[in-house]
Amino acid sequence: MKTLGWIIKIITMIVMFAVLELNKNSLFGWFLTFVCTGLCFFVSAKINGFKNVLVYFIWVAVFVLILFFSWPKERYVPAVKGKDPLKTQIYETAYGKVQGVFNKEGTVEVFAGIPYAKPPIEDLRWKKPQKADPWDDILLADHFMAMAMQEKDLPIYSSIARIVGYHDYVPELGDEYDFKASEDCLYLNIWRPSKPEGKVPVLVYIHGGSLKSGQTWYRDFNGEGLAKEGIIVVNFAYRLGVFGFYANEELANESTEHTTGNYGLLDMVEALKWVKENISAFGGDENNITIAGESAGSAAVSALCTSPLAKGLFDKAVLESSTVAAKIPTHSYRSYEDALSSGKELMERYGASSVEDLRKIPAEDLVKEAETQHHMTVDGYVLTEDPYQSYKKGIHNESAILHGYNSEESGPFILFSHANMKNFEERIRRYFGDHADAVLKIYDTKDDKEADEYWAEIYCCIYFSYPHYCLNRLAVENDIPVYQYFFDRNNGYLSSWHSGEEIYLYHNIPEGSVFDQRDKELSDEMASALLSFVRTSDPNHEGLISWPMNSDSKTMMGFGDTTRIVTERSLALYEILDEMQGFENKK
Repeated sequence: MKTLGWIIKIITMIVMFAVLELNKNSLFGWFLTFVCTGLCFFVSAKINGFKNVLVYFIWVAVFVLILFFSWPKERYVPAVKGKDPLKTQIYETAYGKVQGVFNKEGTVEVFAGIPYAKPPIEDLRWKKPQKADPWDDILLADHFMAMAMQEKDLPIYSSIARIVGYHDYVPELGDEYDFKASEDCLYLNIWRPSKPEGKVPVLVYIHGGSLKSGQTWYRDFNGEGLAKEGIIVVNFAYRLGVFGFYANEELANESTEHTTGNYGLLDMVEALKWVKENISAFGGDENNITIAGESAGSAAVSALCTSPLAKGLFDKAVLESSTVAAKIPTHSYRSYEDALSSGKELMERYGASSVEDLRKIPAEDLVKEAETQHHMTVDGYVLTEDPYQSYKKGIHNESAILHGYNSEESGPFILFSHANMKNFEERIRRYFGDHADAVLKIYDTKDDKEADEYWAEIYCCIYFSYPHYCLNRLAVENDIPVYQYFFDRNNGYLSSWHSGEEIYLYHNIPEGSVFDQRDKELSDEMASALLSFVRTSDPNHEGLISWPMNSDSKTMMGFGDTTRIVTERSLALYEILDEMQGFENKK
């Protein structure tokens, strides 16, 4: 029994320190836990029986208190890891002087936390973004500012996600803090090659997160990898959830443009205006700007491609794993009527009689409404009509498109709702209605495994690949040069799940990781294609097999274990979705 007791204590000790590490508790918590553990072990060695059990439970109770009192404090994320990174020269913007920091190798200059608009707080909550106030002193842009207001998981959940989903968790000293989230979030970040050649092309990236979550410093898509290759990369935070996409008739009447429901998109437009006005100060070419995004960020790019407010602010578009180009968009989009109805229900839930009442509610309470308020809409100002309708009229802002999706986009979305022979047909009939028999004929399941695989493909089609199929045909119809990819690399990271392509496309595969030589070669191919597209509107480059435009909306560049030309796999289902939505294909 004594041996068993010591085994339990040792296991408990390991769990305690694992929790401290995964939850990013302060080093003070580690010290106290170490001391308490030492005392527990010392006393346990001298006593037996019930007293030993009592000491054990006192130890555990004290650890819970330590966990609470050493909870990680919120901090801004440094632009470059390491102590006292070297500072860049000073750059003059239209708002004031800015100084950034060099990356470790000195090849990239990073400018983090530059305000592109006034903080949208208090009276500015749910208003069009206002131009940033100028500053007198030099702005040291060496930390990313707070991510947009959003519901946050406990730090331990994020750590476990990295272990289970990404397989790349590495304990390190100095990361004992939590990330800040705030309504005061309208800041942008710039990655610039330290030795640019002439005027540098610019890529502006919009992060995903279903328009309700996300941040700008995530490694997979940060700008360092591409800036090393000679372009400038910009990204920014924008209002999310209820703060970015709440719609209300009173707000529409209050606005001089009579707009409501698209504050996050208005933030994006304001950020693009800032880039257009100021990027030349950093050596960027204000006449060669490409916008890119993934997931909801890609849906936003898709909307900006037909927004009259974004005309002239960029010329090329990169869309990863989402568009709102279908006749009836399935991702991050809702009708204006639905938006207003949802907004009215929110007021009733909070007992508010006016917008001013809502503005007095703390952000920490309203943020819980993210699930009900995270969709863009046709507000008559940012979007005057559905993007599909604009394309049909020949209205668009981009001169070239690079877009695509991953083979297993549905992976994280159906992780806890797998299909089997019992529920497959019911799911099909629920979504497809009168067209269900035609779908079941295409996907004639034989067993549970096949039912699950088919459902994953169908889910991918509905929410991801079919919208890209629609975008491609609309691009062809408008004579827009369009290049499409299909990503299906299987690896020890995210594989070809949703967002799995980003670390390749943005050239951020780390050394000494789960990635092998093929992954690094693939990243070189994909990033070089993106760089070529940003520079010239054409992704073809030396070292890549010929990538033809997708003029038939069927053939794409396949990036995976091999690089090759592939054909759309779900054309039969697309025909059914066309019929359901009434998509008119002219070419």
